[in-house]
Amino acid sequence: MCGIVGVVGEENVADLLYSSLQRLEYRGYDSAGICTGVAGNLECRRAVGKLKELHDVLSASPLAGNIGIGHTRWATHGAVTLENAHPIIGGSVAVVHNGIIENHKALRGKLEEKGYHFTSDTDTEVLVHLFTESIRVSSSFLEATALVLEQIEGAYAFSVLAKDYPDEIAFARQASPLAVGLGDGSHYVGSDAMAMAGMTRRIIFLKDGDYGVINRDSVVLRDSAGDLAKRDEVLVSS
Repeated sequence: MCGIVGVVGEENVADLLYSSLQRLEYRGYDSAGICTGVAGNLECRRAVGKLKELHDVLSASPLAGNIGIGHTRWATHGAVTLENAHPIIGGSVAVVHNGIIENHKALRGKLEEKGYHFTSDTDTEVLVHLFTESIRVSSSFLEATALVLEQIEGAYAFSVLAKDYPDEIAFARQASPLAVGLGDGSHYVGSDAMAMAGMTRRIIFLKDGDYGVINRDSVVLRDSAGDLAKRDEVLVSS
């Protein structure tokens, strides 16, 4: 199983993301990475191998920012290479993703016909380009997420950063675990409560079909029908 974490509203977010990835090592992985929003741009650091390799990359080239996503990956689509490590980034969008986009080959073909260039062998990169396209025709990050979900099939959980929405993280879940963490002036998303341990004990476990966005002040959550979703908040042990 791969690990996902996202944080918005905290200082030194790269340090928090790295600590979270350490807690997710039990899931197993062969590469890891972190992406943050910095001065209107997305900056990514990735490494193949153990987290020590990512630590060395971050030490040599630190990341700033108060919003970011991180990931530990087991290679499924594509070999264990730096290009296939998450976050997968394409211009103005970065994605971390667990699971599989079952119709990724068909979607990739359509996107290539539209001129999108793929730099990895992952099904995740389909999400990157779908978000790029959906953001162009949407009035919000939430609406763009809904448009992407209309096009994909499979079992997945993902979190997304976009230059156009520098203060928000989008997310969705379908047959792959994902949860939202609640804070005071900060919010979180993770593949499980362990991903957010040390940051919050207040957790919302998402249901299949749920999607939404978080910023430092709020969580907007919708169900598979697009209606506002009300999910119970759970207080987990520290």
